[in-house]
Amino acid sequence: MSVSVGGLACGSDGFVTVGPAGAGPYIATVTRYVVIGAGIVGLAVARRLLLDPSTGAEVTVVEKEARPGAHQTGHNSGVLHAGVYYAPGSLKAQLCRAGVNMMIDFCDEHSIDYLITGKLIVATDESQLTALRTLEERARANGITARSITPHEAREIEPHVACVGALHVPSTGIVDYGQVAVAMAEDVRKLGGEVRLGAAVTGIAADTVQTTAGDVRYDVLINCAGLYADRIAVLAGVHPPAQIIPFRGEYAQLKAGRTDLVKGLIYPVPDPRFPFLGVHLTRMIDGTVHAGPNAVLALAREGYSWGKVNVREFAQSVRYPGLRRLARAYYREGTAEVLRSLSRKRFAASVAKLMPEISAADLEPAGAGVRAQAIRPDGRLVDDFLIVRADRQIHVLNAPSPAATSSLAIAQHIVEKMVSV
Repeated sequence: MSVSVGGLACGSDGFVTVGPAGAGPYIATVTRYVVIGAGIVGLAVARRLLLDPSTGAEVTVVEKEARPGAHQTGHNSGVLHAGVYYAPGSLKAQLCRAGVNMMIDFCDEHSIDYLITGKLIVATDESQLTALRTLEERARANGITARSITPHEAREIEPHVACVGALHVPSTGIVDYGQVAVAMAEDVRKLGGEVRLGAAVTGIAADTVQTTAGDVRYDVLINCAGLYADRIAVLAGVHPPAQIIPFRGEYAQLKAGRTDLVKGLIYPVPDPRFPFLGVHLTRMIDGTVHAGPNAVLALAREGYSWGKVNVREFAQSVRYPGLRRLARAYYREGTAEVLRSLSRKRFAASVAKLMPEISAADLEPAGAGVRAQAIRPDGRLVDDFLIVRADRQIHVLNAPSPAATSSLAIAQHIVEKMVSV
């Protein structure tokens, strides 16, 4: 049996197998694992390997940065997603649903603050009501409590919101995933694993990962390198079925005197053609309120601003046929995102659609994140998680939101498939 992940044929376990036919399940006699990337997914996989007695694992995590969770993990909006948006039966739907409960348990065990705030997905005009009903049906298919409510009911939850209808998802929450990553790294160390920071990968041989902090021998390689996952796959001798293109998500935040306008999370009805959920309002665990993201092509894989340019990386992006085809298909939407990025007034107008009381004067910059989005050569976005399996290798090549929410479930899924017979 096979299924499709973003148009890519894969097994019913969600894995795409490349290379020789022998690249199948791994057996428990394997002992040395090297995980590349100390983001939340890589750390969750390392932790799971050490907790699973069937793996007999010796685990080393290598990370080029000086701290865990330095990129996507530490720059996201901190939402504990319920799983409303994802196609029933997809890996995203399955692993988000399981992962949010696992993440809450992890936070309880490690005394990490989180808050179940609930979320409103709001239709701001009548044309969006059909899509809102579709989201409600999808939520039910995924086993998630979600209820269509009237504008009056929406304002009882968020007194300042503007809408013609809304979907209330009470189980959505917020957390600081940077704190979660630090706790996971500490777990890995306590369980006998190693987290080697400041260790950029420079080469991969048949049984050795070469890094700037020394070589590490492996029996199984697990690539969770996020923004560089496709490059790591190439170093390991794997031709990835999609290329990662970096998209920057730019955020503003409400000024201190205006944060009381937002109680929880307020999202627009998303455009189903895109992986981005649109500009939304998010109360963070520290009490600040973020607005965004505005999504634009980043000029570097770590391009957190317009001023951060890597000519080589940008050239690789624009030369990629998949990006050129995507840009031709959606140039109007892309142009609108760029104009909103360059205009504080346009950005504020997008926020005001959800909450008219907010103006440009109420907003201040709040940083940005960069999303590693896998795109197929034909220009189609890889919508689901994409995990590629080769001989003694696993490559997590697409793990955007809700990967942080789902990280512990992703790790369980990968490890179970690796040791299954």
